[in-house]
Amino acid sequence: MKEQLINILDLVGLAWWVEIVTDQPKCTYYFGPFLNAQEAHEAKTGYFEDLQAESAQGIKMVVKRCKPTQLTACDDLGENVNVTAPSTLNTQLL
Repeated sequence: MKEQLINILDLVGLAWWVEIVTDQPKCTYYFGPFLNAQEAHEAKTGYFEDLQAESAQGIKMVVKRCKPTQLTACDDLGENVNVTAPSTLNTQLL
């Protein structure tokens, strides 16, 4: 039931996401969707630790309501890597 509600909120752009921007590599990541801001804030620590373990620098995190069209966008050494967000799947496990 909760997953269905999250999918509906995501469909209309009212789900919560963790947006992470790193300076090195120069990337933007989206993790979610989440039912509420508290759940998204609680998940931030794990994402931060994962990026630190991968030697990411200049990590900035924000929790917000949005509807990302790409889960990952990187511009490192002139290469663009884009991962498109699935339209109806719950992506909390990504």
